[in-house]
Amino acid sequence: MAAAITNHLAQGRVHVRSAGSRPAHELNPDIVTVLTEAGILLEDAYPKPLTDDVVQAADVVVTMGCGDACPLYPGKRYEDWQLADPAELDLDGVRGVRDEVIRHVKGLLSSLEQSIGT
Repeated sequence: MAAAITNHLAQGRVHVRSAGSRPAHELNPDIVTVLTEAGILLEDAYPKPLTDDVVQAADVVVTMGCGDACPLYPGKRYEDWQLADPAELDLDGVRGVRDEVIRHVKGLLSSLEQSIGT
């Protein structure tokens, strides 16, 4: 969800990679629904496992409560967003998580713009 929202809001200004410490076998249909409601399509999205290569290639690593399962590398900027697990929520709850992720992403994009002076 966060990667799709970031891609949508950043409009190509950042490169986003998405991975999970325990990825599902398929996309959560409620996430697809609430993102579609917001005009965000998941045409090529699929759950991917978190690898060291993904983290090493990143400037900013956003985690969502993965704890020790997430690799840590010096020199990377880490943000941990405490969010409810959409898999445990009804559709309205997933909408709330979507809205919270949108707020987080807007804040992150703003801080990135400030750090590079654009």
